[in-house]
Amino acid sequence: MRVVFMGTPEFSVAALEAVHAAHEVVCVYTQPPRPAGRGKKDRPSPVQARAEALGLTLRHPVNLKGADAQAEFAALRADVAVVVAYGLILPQAVLDAPAQGCLNIHASLLPRWRGAAPIHRAIMAGDAETGVCIMRMEAGLDTGPVLLCERTAIGPEETTAELHDRLSAMGARAIVEALARLETLVAEPQPTAGVTYAAKIDKAEARVDWTRAAVEVDRQIRGLSPFPGAWCEIAGERVKLLRSRLAAGAGVPGAVLSGFTVACGTGAVEVLEAQREGKKPMPAAEILRGLTLPDRLG
Repeated sequence: MRVVFMGTPEFSVAALEAVHAAHEVVCVYTQPPRPAGRGKKDRPSPVQARAEALGLTLRHPVNLKGADAQAEFAALRADVAVVVAYGLILPQAVLDAPAQGCLNIHASLLPRWRGAAPIHRAIMAGDAETGVCIMRMEAGLDTGPVLLCERTAIGPEETTAELHDRLSAMGARAIVEALARLETLVAEPQPTAGVTYAAKIDKAEARVDWTRAAVEVDRQIRGLSPFPGAWCEIAGERVKLLRSRLAAGAGVPGAVLSGFTVACGTGAVEVLEAQREGKKPMPAAEILRGLTLPDRLG
């Protein structure tokens, strides 16, 4: 099968590798290199780096709105396009070009968490499970009919980073299965009930408010790990909190009960991993060897 692959971040790489192993990837589309790091030099996307290593034909247009870009896409004569966190809107002409349309790997149980940040939002909302859906794309935002769906439980201490990696692998397996069964799979319209939207994460959401319930603070820490990282201020320094769990204890919100266990509005949270400014992430015990916590965190 002739496949055009369209993706950009690390989440997409496993799917690219799996599709490449099973089919002919005639071209890879990814977003253009962006300035990154301290030197602000252009850095290729993870998908670009992997596609180049695999020797695949690569394109990274700024957009696909122009007639020339759309004609180039159509000229590939693809049987299908596989789209995984590409990051650009596909015009109708692009959606219609492959003989069997465009398939998207979406990291949620649609119609829950349509949109940009489904993994973060599932953890932050306290969802018990999530999954991946293989969806036939249409013009709406993640509104297309679903061909295949796989579910998985969210662990009580799981972070977005950990769930991201599991769902990436699940998505890779699911898209290979969907392509193998494409002639017989029935696309089921999404139900109208239960629609939620996973808005892009705003850095303003990251500061920890210890007056909130412990379950909410714990979900915030795990859901925003590793990026942008929930944070609190300790002795004038912004410290990212990257891993946590619910703990026994109670007290005035922000009170340090023992070690790195902090009282919340109700209950308490134990911070298991954190990151000081300019430092690497470290277990809480190592953080506490170099940083004395006050009696109460603001």
